[in-house]
Amino acid sequence: MSPIAMVMVLVAVVAAGGGFVHFLQANNKSQFIKLALAFSGGFLLAIVFEHLLPELYAGNTSNIGMYILAGFLIQLIMEYFSGGIEHGHIHVHKGQSMPWALFISLSLHSIIEGIPLGNEVEHLHQLHNHDHKLSLFWGIVFHQVPVAIALMTLLLSTSLRRGTAWIVLMLFGIMTPLGLIIGLKVPLEDTGISVPAVLGVVIGMFLHISTTIIFETSENHKFNLLKLSSVMAGITGALLMY
Repeated sequence: MSPIAMVMVLVAVVAAGGGFVHFLQANNKSQFIKLALAFSGGFLLAIVFEHLLPELYAGNTSNIGMYILAGFLIQLIMEYFSGGIEHGHIHVHKGQSMPWALFISLSLHSIIEGIPLGNEVEHLHQLHNHDHKLSLFWGIVFHQVPVAIALMTLLLSTSLRRGTAWIVLMLFGIMTPLGLIIGLKVPLEDTGISVPAVLGVVIGMFLHISTTIIFETSENHKFNLLKLSSVMAGITGALLMY
């Protein structure tokens, strides 16, 4: 898949998430969103353990564990400002002001996760087995839909006009493509940052998000059958992509 196609898909899924809220009156409390989150949580967890971690450790880069831990902690800090919207958790108060700290935190998260995707996308056509790269891309795509729905639900509850809410949503929608472009055009080695280091940070972020999603899809510490099936479907889908 070309970089242009990836950018188009990434922007389109955010627009689709906004459309679910605007036209179909969906919100982050609906059953569909809970199941979509459960699916994305299972998918992210599976690609981390089956695709991304083996690739990362195969490179014999030192201090990989520290980068993964750093990513986990970075996501923890960002969720202090975002309120956990990355896993569909938002507090909606009608007429509230625009939560810019949340938007900046969520945008920073999206840029960071797009960098390792963009940094290696130019080499995809040279690889005979590049499913791990596509699994990273699809993991981001599947997760962006429920996040976009949660964000649009929040934006429409603020004092913003609907048109302005769409502009803010689409600004968020270009953040992961922006990270992809940065990774594609900026040689990280020249800045003193290694590609494995960035990928390690993203893996740590994915670990935090996926485990939080899975734990939060439980009710009274028990999965119902639909949610359990969604998590397993996500895991199965990721494994089939290898």
